[in-house]
Amino acid sequence: MTSLWQHPYVNVFKHFNVSSWKKATKEGEVTSAMDKSVKSTVFKITGSIPAGNYIQLPKTSTQSLGLTGRYMYLLIKPIPTKYFVVHIDIATQENLVVRISFSNLFKEFKSTSSWLQFPFVCKATRGTVHAVTALSGKEQSGPAPLSTRWTILCLDFQYILSMYLNRRYAYIKGVRLCANMHVKNIFTSDIQYEPGLTVEQVKRAGGLSGVEPLPRELDYPVMKGDRWHDLYDMIKFPAEASNKPHDTIQFVSSEPSTKAVIPTNNGPRRIDSRKIDASKCVSDRVSMIHNATKEKPFKRRPVTSELPSVGVDDVLDIHRDREGEIHVFAHPEDGVILHQDDRSTGESQISRVDKSEDILPINKKQSYKGLEPDPIMRLKRIIGFGGSTFRDALWMEDGLSLIYPCHAVVVAMKISNGHQRFFIGHTDKVSAISMTGNSELLASGQTGPLSVVRIWRVASGECLALCKTHAHSLSSLSFSHKGTSLCGVGKDSHGKNLVVIWNTSKVGKSREVTVMAKAHTDVDITRMRLAAFDDTRMVSCGRDNVRLWRVKEGSLRSAPVNLGEYHNMEFTDVAFEAGYNPSKDPADRLVYACSRSGHIFEIDLKKVSVQHVRRLLPNEARSDKDKQTFRSGPGIAVNSMAVNETFCVTGSDDGFMRLWPLDFAHVYLEAEHEGPVTAVDFSADGLKILAGTPMGNLGMLDITSRGYTTMMRSHVGSIRSVAVDPYRKHIATVAEDNTIRVWDSESLQQLYDFSAPNECPCTISYHPSRQIFACGFESGVVRVFNVQTTTMLAEHKQHRGKVTGLSFNPNGDYLYSSCSLGSLAMYDATSENYPLLRLLGNTTARGEKYCPDGLAVSPDGRRVAFIGPTEYTVTFVDSKTLDETMRIDVSSVGQSGKSRVDTATRIYYAPQKVDHLLVVTAHNKLLKFEARTGRILSEIEHIHKNSCSSLALSENGRYLATGGDKAIKIWDYSMKLDINFQLFIGHSENVSRLIFTPDSKNLLSVGEALYLWDFLAYRPPSPSEGREYREKDFLTGNTGKPTSVSFRSSKTHEHSPGRESPSYSFLDHPRQTPPRPTRLDSPGRIGDLSSIQRDPYEDEVESVASEREPVLAAAPGSLGRHRPQSALNGSYTQNTDEPHTTPARVPCKRAAPAGMTTRKRHSEHEIVRPAAHKHFVQREKKHGMAQRRYTAPPNQAGVRLKSVIGYNGNARNNMVWHPDTGLFVYTSGNTIILEDLNTNSQKHLAGHVEEISSVALQNDCQVLASASGSFDMSGSQICIWDLPSLVCKKVLTHHEYDIVCLAYSRDDKFLISVGDYRDCTIVVWSTQSYCILTTSKAASPIHHLRWDPYTVNEFSSVGQNGTVLFWLLDETTSNIGLNVHEGEVPDDLLYKKSMGLRKECVEFTCSVYAGDSTLYTGTDNGKVAAWDTNNNSCFMHWEADSSEIGVIISCGNLLLTGSVGRNLRVWSVVGVGEMRLPGETQNVRTGGLTMEDEMNTDGAVVSAAFDDAMEMGIVGTSAGTLWYINWSERTSIRLVSSHMNKVNCLSLCNNDLLASCADDGSLRVWAIQDREQALQFQVKDQACTCLSFAPASHVGRYSSRSEVEAVSHTLPHIVAGYSDGTVRMFDVNKVEMVLKMHPHASAVTAISFSSDGSMILSGGCDGLIAVSSPATGVTVRVISDHKGAPITNIDVTNKLQDQDVGVSAPLLWLATSADRRVSVWSADWSKDFCELVDWLTFPAPAFGPDGNLLPKDDPRVYSQLPPSIARFSPEEPDIIVYTGYGMQKIIQFYSLAQRKVVRTLPLTHWCQSLDLVLECPLIAVGANERLLKLLDYYEGSFQDFVGHNDRLQAVKFSPDGKYLFTASHAEIFIWDVTL
Repeated sequence: MTSLWQHPYVNVFKHFNVSSWKKATKEGEVTSAMDKSVKSTVFKITGSIPAGNYIQLPKTSTQSLGLTGRYMYLLIKPIPTKYFVVHIDIATQENLVVRISFSNLFKEFKSTSSWLQFPFVCKATRGTVHAVTALSGKEQSGPAPLSTRWTILCLDFQYILSMYLNRRYAYIKGVRLCANMHVKNIFTSDIQYEPGLTVEQVKRAGGLSGVEPLPRELDYPVMKGDRWHDLYDMIKFPAEASNKPHDTIQFVSSEPSTKAVIPTNNGPRRIDSRKIDASKCVSDRVSMIHNATKEKPFKRRPVTSELPSVGVDDVLDIHRDREGEIHVFAHPEDGVILHQDDRSTGESQISRVDKSEDILPINKKQSYKGLEPDPIMRLKRIIGFGGSTFRDALWMEDGLSLIYPCHAVVVAMKISNGHQRFFIGHTDKVSAISMTGNSELLASGQTGPLSVVRIWRVASGECLALCKTHAHSLSSLSFSHKGTSLCGVGKDSHGKNLVVIWNTSKVGKSREVTVMAKAHTDVDITRMRLAAFDDTRMVSCGRDNVRLWRVKEGSLRSAPVNLGEYHNMEFTDVAFEAGYNPSKDPADRLVYACSRSGHIFEIDLKKVSVQHVRRLLPNEARSDKDKQTFRSGPGIAVNSMAVNETFCVTGSDDGFMRLWPLDFAHVYLEAEHEGPVTAVDFSADGLKILAGTPMGNLGMLDITSRGYTTMMRSHVGSIRSVAVDPYRKHIATVAEDNTIRVWDSESLQQLYDFSAPNECPCTISYHPSRQIFACGFESGVVRVFNVQTTTMLAEHKQHRGKVTGLSFNPNGDYLYSSCSLGSLAMYDATSENYPLLRLLGNTTARGEKYCPDGLAVSPDGRRVAFIGPTEYTVTFVDSKTLDETMRIDVSSVGQSGKSRVDTATRIYYAPQKVDHLLVVTAHNKLLKFEARTGRILSEIEHIHKNSCSSLALSENGRYLATGGDKAIKIWDYSMKLDINFQLFIGHSENVSRLIFTPDSKNLLSVGEALYLWDFLAYRPPSPSEGREYREKDFLTGNTGKPTSVSFRSSKTHEHSPGRESPSYSFLDHPRQTPPRPTRLDSPGRIGDLSSIQRDPYEDEVESVASEREPVLAAAPGSLGRHRPQSALNGSYTQNTDEPHTTPARVPCKRAAPAGMTTRKRHSEHEIVRPAAHKHFVQREKKHGMAQRRYTAPPNQAGVRLKSVIGYNGNARNNMVWHPDTGLFVYTSGNTIILEDLNTNSQKHLAGHVEEISSVALQNDCQVLASASGSFDMSGSQICIWDLPSLVCKKVLTHHEYDIVCLAYSRDDKFLISVGDYRDCTIVVWSTQSYCILTTSKAASPIHHLRWDPYTVNEFSSVGQNGTVLFWLLDETTSNIGLNVHEGEVPDDLLYKKSMGLRKECVEFTCSVYAGDSTLYTGTDNGKVAAWDTNNNSCFMHWEADSSEIGVIISCGNLLLTGSVGRNLRVWSVVGVGEMRLPGETQNVRTGGLTMEDEMNTDGAVVSAAFDDAMEMGIVGTSAGTLWYINWSERTSIRLVSSHMNKVNCLSLCNNDLLASCADDGSLRVWAIQDREQALQFQVKDQACTCLSFAPASHVGRYSSRSEVEAVSHTLPHIVAGYSDGTVRMFDVNKVEMVLKMHPHASAVTAISFSSDGSMILSGGCDGLIAVSSPATGVTVRVISDHKGAPITNIDVTNKLQDQDVGVSAPLLWLATSADRRVSVWSADWSKDFCELVDWLTFPAPAFGPDGNLLPKDDPRVYSQLPPSIARFSPEEPDIIVYTGYGMQKIIQFYSLAQRKVVRTLPLTHWCQSLDLVLECPLIAVGANERLLKLLDYYEGSFQDFVGHNDRLQAVKFSPDGKYLFTASHAEIFIWDVTL
């Protein structure tokens, strides 16, 4: 009686008056507020510590609530990105208090006798990024997502206590709600309430026992027309009919219906899908299910092969075991359900055959007639990878096939032709697979509540055994090498980790599998592997642990590895040392483990401890391979690894698959993918690597050819619908991953990918004849796309709800669409823009459940049928007018005599031959209506167990396909057979759409993946009158059996050019597309990942070229300009016809030591690019110098070069300093700079077109020689400069490629130039006439050449392959010749230290002569060797550095070495020269050969010059810096500095400071007058893409004059944007960063302060514009009008420019995007006002500047086009100056007042950058062709200026108009404006 007052429910907060806090208590941050979404007051609980912030009922723990309701309803909303905890104290009838807690803090379920802890998985709001990513991700507890919804959590305490603790529920004692959450109320009741139901719905269904609609007091508010489940979530624990684990509280999508709501009196159902394998014949199905479920371990009951076809559909033998699992049995002795039609009445009847002897005849003829053939359908191909796991993809032993999971199917695919075999039998998604070493057995396990492990025979695909030891959540499987044991990791019924070892030694013969050992553990296990060398040893890893396991004496034991300081890591994968060698002691093996932090562990198996730890870090410098250190910074998050005898391959979150040697010293190969790499595996021969990603991609990397093949691309979300193009044989699919993909039906390779980032497509329809499809979205938008041009033809937004139906009529004249809110639309498909013809509201039935089959068009195109206006009726309308012609009421239609009300869910028009309309109802009935009259023809009940989601009819009208219950049924449409259907499984989710191909030979089914079935019932008619042709299959295009001409019209398949034969198919040749692996020193990035089509001959030509060592020679001069593909692999060829003299060689012949290889001599037709840093390689460029340019005379030039900021650190020996004369010369790009160190003034020598590689100064300091290489149309050249007059005296041309070295002889009679590795030529020039005296060709590339200053006509050269050559210039004969002697290199110097058997030769990189007949040479491994120049022999060497030595200088007894490792070292070499004398080999004077001093630089040393005393000098580094070095004072002063990478943007403050930013992540501030770097802000691992100074402070803001003067001396702030989407603001005065914010998700491309400096305007490459406050760092506004195209520039006006424009606000600003759109805005930021004033769109052709067709909807196309730039005119207030890609090269002047382009100025080149200035009417334009153009603003006259070495990335005028600044790559030019 005491509980009667609690009926029907108790409002807990109201009953205990929580708001007064008399019967409840609060602690910490608990506040009440009004929530607009639920329209009531709620409590907000926040705080960093949940235990200190809570609401507790009752007030004290000694009191009790005494609430007896079985169900508790909590109305809560988690706070985003936070954790929360709820504690509920329950009293049992045994007087025990049990605490039930749930939280998203908990990682797993834990239980004791008095405490249950459940993890809570927060669900993201539908349609958000988190919800989309959660589709393919593993659901785990964690902080609430960024978007959450109000939730009703229903807890069944009676079930929870009885299930988990075997206790009986009594009452609720207390509740504690802890931070962080919103809570509205708590209710208790004995009634199970269902949201979204109304009283009318319950009454209409006849009432539902134990289930009632939510009371209004308990419910959330729902507006009219909205659906409850679209706004809120309902979580029931335990969940009904869910495949989620019952130890986790999480959302289960189960919307209510009056049919499906069943009270959980008997506890929850763990499995609601009951299906059997029907991919084989029915008799095999029955026997397989019987044998799998029968409790007979050894004897298997024989089943006859003469079983008739039976239906296993409606009434099955279903049993629930003790654990609540549901099992389906099909025993021979039980009855079988038969679907058949009565012969006389035609009514469909269901009957049961009870006697087994009636259906199992032994020697009788088959009694029942069924569909033939049996099976009628066979699975042919699946497009999909993963599902539950993306970590498992395996190679078969032969290396020709691979095995991977695809949802509930395991697929074996042959890589050569893409043929697939399937292992079908799982009822849920496969979560783990493993295979034996000989690929004989395969184990696969499924996830979900019933974790079944199946063992297959790989060759036949037969399932040998089933193991059901785990209760749920099977996560890992590992087979032993021999296949005698199998290890599995999952959870038991109590949620604890369970490790099981099965004995599988007898599974192949007797199919017996026994449990060898098992153990429970509390540690987290992510991966577990069995050792190949010992079946009893295992290793596992997980969060914070690595454990070694062993089976001994029938028990499973484990030992944790001592991780020491690394115990708090998340380990992701483990692997044993490779090699199956039973003779080796197992304890001597190693175990490798990887972690999310990038650490690689080597674990000693014997000591159970860590032997070695390495950390893999992102490679900042691509040429530097040794970057793996334990410095700070994020490591490479490694997801998976595989190890063989030589290499280790890792897959990481950054999308790279990397191949490492086992010492992890460097990366051997890497391949970049579109998403994280989660699966890697080596083939048996170790030559191929398999890679899988969670993006659904599966690829293969061939190590030998370095070619990458994408084997599989697939959707990552469930596929909503599919459509077929019958003529072009294309298949289009739409999926929940927001993509629309078009597939080639022959190869099933992806052709096109249309993405809609913020919209989810839901239905699609192909035009019947054109290459066009229409797509409907959840937002109600209907878009029409042209596939061939990849353009959008039309977009309609008439629908307000989700598009539920979309279809063209058969003629392609009209397009029809319907939406979930009841509207029906008709469009004119004959017009290009598809105009709307008619729109009807409240016409179709409301609801999203009808998608994608909301409407159907008749085959003759005369009628359109749809469900509506209510769910009880089907309406027919005229297809041309949408006028209603007929209506059918399906609520009580049928011949079954039942009185219950039914509703329509699916409609389908049968082919014209049949002329039927098919309707599927909510009660699983199939109704056949006559399409013309609406007369009911037949009714088939129970077509599926739960619901039918799709149906399709073959073209001949004989076969019906239906999808439902995760299965497909093929029916005999006439229903005249005894058994009218066959059932096929394979789908793990509901089948969303079925389609027969036009030839009816194949069936397409989509759900979680795209399934292609061979439909075997197709029988072509026999030939007539001898006239026949061979019909081609729709999907393969192959010619089949002879077919009659009368069957269908002959339409031959048009093959694209280049195919080998008409039967060629991409199915036989998988796509050989990128990513291509590259070495780290390769200049380019990996190729494009998303390209789909390519010429089939390309791969063939490429493979042939790469297999041949010496490639055929190219024409002279062609190699430098058009390099063959093999050049990327380091192999070149050449054949030159130029004559040259061959020097007399005196070789040193000797045998190589044992174990070492002789030095390789390259033939004349083989070119190997040197790896030495010393060898000059020209920086890559895309654009050459403009061939047509218009330069003005010097006295009429508008600008004059004033100074250059920068030094080229990529060149070698490109700096000269003469201490006596003070001459200081260096190069930047193609400009030579002569700088006076006293006055800081510059003079410039301009004459080179390409990058200067080296310079040389004559000994008299009067002549300078400079060299540059060839590029595009420019050839290599040597310029001879007369320094006193600064005039180029001569230009020498001979070399075809780059020039690596120049050297004058001591007497200045000769000049020697050395070609790079492609020609290896040495040319001797006469300095008198500058003619060639002689040439020679070296066998190996030369890195450096030096004249001997102490002898006449002798010089030496050092280079690759360990060569040191001593040359003599012979002038004794009439023809000057060269004699050469090769120095003998000692073995310990010649060969580098290596761990392998083959030794690598050293490379000599530099040399210098000393005064005692000694030559010092440096090597690429840091050694310095001393040579006796008298006999050309090496007499000593020592290790002077750990890296390559690039510069070496000798001064007296001192020797200076500069290395790539940034070290400058001074050595004392006293007495070293005496060691060459006889008897002095081991004697060195005291104090000799010691390092005197050392300094570090900021980059590799590339040039150096010192005085005779070695006290002071200048050093140039690869970082673009020139340092003044003083050894006596040990000081270093930076003379010249520059950016290391491309400069992206320039900005000026007044006329004194210049700020620049570059790709090297640096922001530098320069003093304009002296070009000195004043400040530098460096951000690592990011590129600084744009920057802007804040505007000058206005005087009117300050009251006193002193304040104004103080502000005038204060420099404004700088704001900069970066490639990671961050924006940083720097204070120049304090030299610190004052603000960092992250307003963009992608790179920031443009940034500016507002005119008043109160806001920061920033644009990203995704087209979004963020308006942020520099004071608070808060983004106050996001503008998405330009979304989809990168923002190219942002410009603002000042107050003087806003007159006569006619806008309401005082400030104007504009933004330009790469798609040639300009938006003009009016803003008053003080009033938070910003509105669009004007929108400009400029047209452009569909082809690029090179004439090639531009791909549509590809954001990469914008990088191929000139940028769009718009600026406010400083000359005319209402004019906007615009330039961009269009039909002509012009600058357009747009008037804001007149709203039109008022005039244009022509250009000769496309504009890359543009700027204007207020002080003078000039326009500065930078072009890709390295030109600076200066145009008159009004007249358009222009002048061209050259001098830059690359395209002009930025141009900027100073505010006073006196200077013009231009940036090209890393160099900055300052020009004086003379006009």
